[in-house]
Amino acid sequence: MEIDARGLSCPQPIIETKKVIDKKVTSLSVLVDNIAAKENVTRFAKAMKYEVVASETDYGWKLDLKKR
Repeated sequence: MEIDARGLSCPQPIIETKKVIDKKVTSLSVLVDNIAAKENVTRFAKAMKYEVVASETDYGWKLDLKKR
């Protein structure tokens, strides 16, 4: 599953990520285009016991989340 949170300002990327995590998915990707969203989604995902791997892309970052 992939969430495209590009163009969204905080806290919207976290809210969109939480909606998916609440469905008990074990892995997902979140696309963000600003550093605040990258840091906030990463912090939230780690608090929810997901491992996060961030990779820089042409549009910002892709955050791959996987349940520990």
